[in-house]
Amino acid sequence: MRIMDGLMAIPGILFAIALMALVGSSVQNVIIAISVPEIPRVVRLVRAIVLTIREMPYVEAAVASGTRLPQILIRHILPNTFAPLMVQATYICASAVIVEAYLSFLGAGTPPEIPSWGNMMAEGRVYFQFKPWLLFFPGMCLACMVMTVNLLGDGLRDTLDPRIARGMR
Repeated sequence: MRIMDGLMAIPGILFAIALMALVGSSVQNVIIAISVPEIPRVVRLVRAIVLTIREMPYVEAAVASGTRLPQILIRHILPNTFAPLMVQATYICASAVIVEAYLSFLGAGTPPEIPSWGNMMAEGRVYFQFKPWLLFFPGMCLACMVMTVNLLGDGLRDTLDPRIARGMR
């Protein structure tokens, strides 16, 4: 876990900018630059969930009854990690869209011939004084998309988390 703590100490956007400066801009490099900083967060989330589930009475009962570890993992722990990971995936998706747009806006992301919100805003920046909508509309679409994905994550959390679902009834 100390390695993951060390990776979390590096701000994701700075890592992405540095990586893009080193290896150049391409779609594959953008995917790597966005994905690598998220790995420690997901690892910590999975670890926290597994440590919590491991202490649950039904897992302790399975261990006491002599159930083998692979069966406990498949039957009890893996299904209970699914819901929080799905919610985290939606937040990572929204974050990835913002980081990609940011990198493309700075010229360090996807190549200019590939359409993205950041490339559209970067091209509209030149004409901002005369045609501000070229910058405004891609920015609003980006904000609406990120808000929609975040609301999807909240809805998934409300639907998939049994503690929250019980509290709403």
